[in-house]
Amino acid sequence: MPLTFDDLLARARSLPQGGRRAILGIAGSPGAGKSTLAGRLVRELNGEGEPWVAHVPMDGFHLADAELDRLGRRDRKGAPDTFDAAGYAALLRRLREEGRDDVVYAPGFERVLEQPIAGAVPVPPTARLVVTEGNYLLLDHGAWARVGPQLDEAWFCELQERERVRRLVARHEEFGKSHEDAVAWVLGTDQRNADLVAATRNRADLVVPATALPPAAPCTGETRATGVTGGA
Repeated sequence: MPLTFDDLLARARSLPQGGRRAILGIAGSPGAGKSTLAGRLVRELNGEGEPWVAHVPMDGFHLADAELDRLGRRDRKGAPDTFDAAGYAALLRRLREEGRDDVVYAPGFERVLEQPIAGAVPVPPTARLVVTEGNYLLLDHGAWARVGPQLDEAWFCELQERERVRRLVARHEEFGKSHEDAVAWVLGTDQRNADLVAATRNRADLVVPATALPPAAPCTGETRATGVTGGA
């Protein structure tokens, strides 16, 4: 039987065991539907009763543009070394620890400003499942190698390449790029990152096909920072 979204819901629901918090990581290339899937999972699971699932995107660990300028990396923003990977891994480790904080605050990412926002995502102790998503969860080098061991499961979103590129161009246009600039960025910087991410597919516990992914939601320009109530 083909994998369905209901199968994904059941699998995510079963992750917390023995009263401890679980962390589900969703990886995939830019535009593959990671944040859409994460947001839908959080909404559906929290809609079953008392909210118990939090959404913590990796994007909050983007380095600020001022730091990228200092490092000379602004022209390839979104590459692995333009994130605070060590900080992200440390946050995931902290989220696994029980009883040490009433609330753990994670950074969010504001799409219009294209900047991280500190303390934007509250994760209360009542959250038994944390869904985190991003491109580089399955990289095995540098500080990124510290991320995988913090995940109870890692899923990889797989989308047909033409549709992935189409969505990514539309996203860049939505946030201010001309069509020509959007295409150039997607086929240049984004594609290099996508090729790197695609090579991590075999490290996932589950590959999620396009048929099991919810439809992509239109961009809203709002901060990508969601807590227990979720959001795409």
